[in-house]
Amino acid sequence: MTDAVLPPLLLLGGGKMGSAMLAGWRERGVSRVVVIDPGAEAQALAGDGVEVVPSIGAVPAGFAPGAVILAVKPQMAEAAVDGLARFAGEAVIVSIMAGITINWLAGRFPGGAIVRAMPNTPAAVRQGITVAVAGAGVAPARRALAEALLGAVGDVAMVDDEALLDPVTAVSGGGPAYVFLLVELLEAAALEQGIPADLARRLARQTVIGSAALLAASDQPADALRRAVTSPKGTTERALAVLMDDAAWPDAMRRAIAAATARSRELASG
Repeated sequence: MTDAVLPPLLLLGGGKMGSAMLAGWRERGVSRVVVIDPGAEAQALAGDGVEVVPSIGAVPAGFAPGAVILAVKPQMAEAAVDGLARFAGEAVIVSIMAGITINWLAGRFPGGAIVRAMPNTPAAVRQGITVAVAGAGVAPARRALAEALLGAVGDVAMVDDEALLDPVTAVSGGGPAYVFLLVELLEAAALEQGIPADLARRLARQTVIGSAALLAASDQPADALRRAVTSPKGTTERALAVLMDDAAWPDAMRRAIAAATARSRELASG
């Protein structure tokens, strides 16, 4: 699936994730997108082949999208998808609604080709990671289209087991929040050691930004990069002895990911 052959698209929801994906498609030269979003702020998305309408009933007559992307909050899913089933015959249905299962979607799009995906917020700067699973019977061409659409905002991993999306939600879906919390904690600790507020914030932010860039530029695993920073008997070694104690970061991260995974399963079960 190349950039030049992206078909017309129907996007349900012009919020943060929907608009991030739309920006990626625009960069890839999509010819036409109809966005369904009643919010006044969504009108800013219009132009250059993008039309914003307030409801499903306002979708232009005869519009035949190659894909329908469901990008609304899961609490809104039942009402939001009402009336979209008519597109399921020709379009692949791509859902990024957290916790909404393929089985649930199949009940609203009978006979439809369904792909369920879990992106994350770095999609806004085209640095996201999306894990997706295709429902039974999705043809290779439709699977490839879904992967191309999701790939417009970052890396894509296709899996066969839908149950993996629960821990994926916990790891990469929530992962940016954990990284931002690290920045907050670094800044707070710097303040406690007497570093001025402006410098504490600058140090915390740029340390995480630069470390992420170094990780992206390296083919070494994270543990190798960590060891490279850790001089024997040095200051970093002393700090890591605290953080890597099993009662500290290792245990906290295990419990955090387990809690988020359990919550994702609760949402999926209704």
